[in-house]
Amino acid sequence: MTDGPSYGFDTLQIHAGARPDPATGARQVPIYQSTAYVFRDAEHAAALFNLQEVGYIYSRLTNPTVAALQERIATLEGGVGAVCCSSGHAAQIMALFPLMQPGRNIVASSRLYGGTVTQFSQTIKRFGWSAKFVDMDDPEAVKAAIDDDTRAVFCEAIANPGGHITDLEVIAGVADAAGIPLIVDNTSATPYLCRPIEHGATLVVHSTTKYLTGNGTVTGGCVVDSGKFDWSANDKFPSLSQPEPAYHGLKFAETFGPLAFTFHGIAIGLRDLGMTMNPQAAHYTLMGIETLSLRMDRHVENAMKVAKWLEDDPRTDYVTYAGLDSSPYSKLVPKICPRGAGALFTVAVKGGYDACVKLVDSLEIFSHVANLGDTRSLIIHSASTTHRQLTTEQQEAAGAGPNIVRLSIGIEDADDLIADLDQALSKATA
Repeated sequence: MTDGPSYGFDTLQIHAGARPDPATGARQVPIYQSTAYVFRDAEHAAALFNLQEVGYIYSRLTNPTVAALQERIATLEGGVGAVCCSSGHAAQIMALFPLMQPGRNIVASSRLYGGTVTQFSQTIKRFGWSAKFVDMDDPEAVKAAIDDDTRAVFCEAIANPGGHITDLEVIAGVADAAGIPLIVDNTSATPYLCRPIEHGATLVVHSTTKYLTGNGTVTGGCVVDSGKFDWSANDKFPSLSQPEPAYHGLKFAETFGPLAFTFHGIAIGLRDLGMTMNPQAAHYTLMGIETLSLRMDRHVENAMKVAKWLEDDPRTDYVTYAGLDSSPYSKLVPKICPRGAGALFTVAVKGGYDACVKLVDSLEIFSHVANLGDTRSLIIHSASTTHRQLTTEQQEAAGAGPNIVRLSIGIEDADDLIADLDQALSKATA
């Protein structure tokens, strides 16, 4: 459905990647619960394994249900292709894998989800990779951090947990000048609120676990390829520009052009890393995306109402929601997220650490979980949970200090959410 007329977002979120099943006429994408697929003959099998023909071999690589989801997300993001995988963390490794070698580094935002900070500051060291954390509000600092070994710049469109918005066009300009890709985590915004590729991003990653699925049922991740980066422009990306020994010297950039990164992600990334999305998860996410725009509109509406109420409440010190006029990021909202600033933000509670813990324990509608982007409203005290493994300095830099709680506003009745926060704040600050 990507060819022909230019369809609107609401149409594409339902139809992109989905066609009636040719065998049965089933209108919803079936769950193809199969590990392997029969070849027409020996010649067909050889062509698939040589990457001379596109098709299904084994579900670690490709699966029809997952393929439908990949096409839908790529279409909504304005990319040429996508690779789905088992989680958002898997998507981050999948995005970096074709770019990196031992001794190489990335420049990453200092305002990232705590698990991502740990993955980048600790785990990737085992691959011989490293990360430099920089404030993305300071493009000169980003530029200064890039060196001859830097292979990507990584940031979030709407940062978790604080809801800060990155000026993607500015950061993309810095990355372009250095001849390296910009990777944008668009989990908190979704393509309904922000399309990073239109602002210069090379790759977009998602934890599909969150808003895309929207119902807290399955985990998943996705890497979307813009198809706009010239991987052969320099010698920094040999995995994509140089002969691949496993495929008899095939050069991905030369052979697949704009789809080089996508094909590499499947033929090398999923083949060897094996971080595969299962078809059941893909099915749940496809169904979730069908209502994405409806949900995001309600998320944003509720978040604005709750954030304004919290900002005016004397029991809080400040609220970080970018949709508020008081936010230093409010001027970026029309540019980067024209449909709204999302539904994720933090609140500084008077009384510090102890008051935050009591607030979390006193809520009735809000669920205390380590997740975001659910239809249900969620809360977490990041300093004692998701960001607990970080140093105090890293917590503060990420916007997750001891006096901070993160809210993910759902699609319930906003007045009920406010009443729940009101009674819990009374107990927490008594």
